[in-house]
Amino acid sequence: MALDEPNESDNVYDIDGFKYLVNKEFMEKAKPVKVDFLEVGFKITSGFDFGASCTSCGTKGSCCS
Repeated sequence: MALDEPNESDNVYDIDGFKYLVNKEFMEKAKPVKVDFLEVGFKITSGFDFGASCTSCGTKGSCCS
């Protein structure tokens, strides 16, 4: 996640007063995408299958789970 300005290649989602920008091409590959707010930050889950890789904690197929 990062701060960004919307452009024509983005889908814009306004959820509970927060605007989320997601690149349309990326969304097709990642859907479904879920963003949860936790006390220490955000947890993002998606339809990506990372298999046995250890790219980041909290993702499907992560070695941290």
